[in-house]
Amino acid sequence: MIQKYKIIRSLLHSEKGATLTPFNKYVFEVNKKANKPEIKKAVEETYKVKVKDVNTMIMSGKWRRVRFKPGKTPDWKKAVVTLQAGSKIDIGT
Repeated sequence: MIQKYKIIRSLLHSEKGATLTPFNKYVFEVNKKANKPEIKKAVEETYKVKVKDVNTMIMSGKWRRVRFKPGKTPDWKKAVVTLQAGSKIDIGT
């Protein structure tokens, strides 16, 4: 089992995440090996909230040119966490 501080890498501040916030959904970058129950437990323990649902997706890396050769940024995992009614994460905006 992965430690809870190694599961959640960051809370993503993006336009997509901002549109989901009124629906009590938050977007996190998480460890690629973490599964849904581990992500749920880590968010509940870290932010002291109740999680209703977790949706995950693997985001494929983009192709970039490094000097004169093509290179690829690493793949990463994104989790959209839905909180129960009455729970809220203070993102400090």
